[in-house]
Amino acid sequence: MKILMVTSETVPFAKTGGLADAVSALAINLRKQGHDVRIVMPRYYKIDRSKLKAHDSPLAVAAGQVEAWVKVYEAPLPGTDVPVYFLDHEQSYGRDGIYGTKTETDFHDNPYRSALLCHGAFQLCRFLGWYPDIMHAHDWFACLVPALLKHVCRNGYFAHTASVLTIHNLGYQGVYGENNFPALGLDWQLYYGAGLEHNGAINLLQSGISCADMITTVSPTYAGEMQSAEGGFGLDGLLRVRTDVVKGVLNGCDLDTWNPSKDKYLPATFSVKKMAGKAKCKEELQKRMGLKVDPNVPVIGIVTRLADQKGIAEVFAPGYGSIYGMCTTMDVQFAILGSGEKWCEDEINILQSKLPNLRAYIGYDESLSHLIEAGSDFFLMPSKYEPCGLNQMYSMLYGTLPIVRRTGGLADTVEQYNEATGDGTGFLFDSLTPSAVYDTVGWAVYAYYNKKDHIAKMQKRGMEKDFSWTRSVNGYLNIYSEALMRGCGINTADWK
Repeated sequence: MKILMVTSETVPFAKTGGLADAVSALAINLRKQGHDVRIVMPRYYKIDRSKLKAHDSPLAVAAGQVEAWVKVYEAPLPGTDVPVYFLDHEQSYGRDGIYGTKTETDFHDNPYRSALLCHGAFQLCRFLGWYPDIMHAHDWFACLVPALLKHVCRNGYFAHTASVLTIHNLGYQGVYGENNFPALGLDWQLYYGAGLEHNGAINLLQSGISCADMITTVSPTYAGEMQSAEGGFGLDGLLRVRTDVVKGVLNGCDLDTWNPSKDKYLPATFSVKKMAGKAKCKEELQKRMGLKVDPNVPVIGIVTRLADQKGIAEVFAPGYGSIYGMCTTMDVQFAILGSGEKWCEDEINILQSKLPNLRAYIGYDESLSHLIEAGSDFFLMPSKYEPCGLNQMYSMLYGTLPIVRRTGGLADTVEQYNEATGDGTGFLFDSLTPSAVYDTVGWAVYAYYNKKDHIAKMQKRGMEKDFSWTRSVNGYLNIYSEALMRGCGINTADWK
């Protein structure tokens, strides 16, 4: 099967979140199964042209009201033969930031930048003489691909091409004023016809949902939550209308990078059969974070974006959050890594100046993120919503028990602790309140001190979980086949 991934992010070239990891991992694992998968994305300022292969002929791309000339570069995903094509247009992409910067958090010309990528994806196929069976659009920035395929391009060489849209986070939709419609390079009849109009504005994600042959998201539970008023961000009605094509496929983990038996960032490796290295990682984590070195005190790790989605108010908000109470009434330690909203960064710094059992690193450090996963006893993720989540999977693989809210991918991956039998892989709660966080952490700490056999049993169960991409890839292949049947009337069972 020939598959073109259209995306704004791909590891290691550009990343703001899990989207970039998922795109590259899915592409690599599809390629391992023999599929011809390729990726197209913008060439941002920080991606060095000198390290890319330049194609001689530029593309004429009809986004906006006049054609733009776009240079094409190419490079493989590192360590693979998956080609990544970069569309180079200095005016649109030659700047810092993917969607915005601190001074301009949402670039004013994002509709045009999105349209240039999506129109350019079709032009790239024509340039290469390579026409995919599936055009797989990722998130709002690529959502004009399904619209263009359905209303403009599904003829000639694209007559047998189907579209799949993956929603990695419904909270980001690409909503802009109606005056931006001409930047999309579409006839005005498609303002309504392609599902772009939303409350007098354009909504790029809404258009993708309206036009895609199949819609996926990154966990089965999140697929249901998106169709509820609470979790639908205003698009739940449309998603319910299209419920027969909405599927949830849980993301996998990169088991080459996140594997405690060979993790290059750890002071000692370990496995489910040889756990001694985990104690060494805990000792090193306590030293590195400036916590008292004590193997008997449970360490609770947090690695997160300090954003509202992650439930930070219920943990850190002054006079409201639960962290101060947990640190002063429980015999625990907290190791925190994250950055984001300034009020939260400031509050964490104030807390660690007052509390000897709480230490934080504001920012991001890859080696520290691995050490927190390996050296912690528990990992706290009190998310308001979590489409998939990866840290809870990393935690289980590293023998660290997640404490999570029962939502999205967290609900799909973490099994509730059974106090009678010791079964389960973590601790879950439902209502996102400071008291719920406090009580669930208290429950986990109680088990740590009083049910050590249960803790060991849960660690083993979590470390033996299969979070590989193999399962996920098979789910996507089934969806691709259904997309071809729905969009083009093609039965892949007839392929030889």
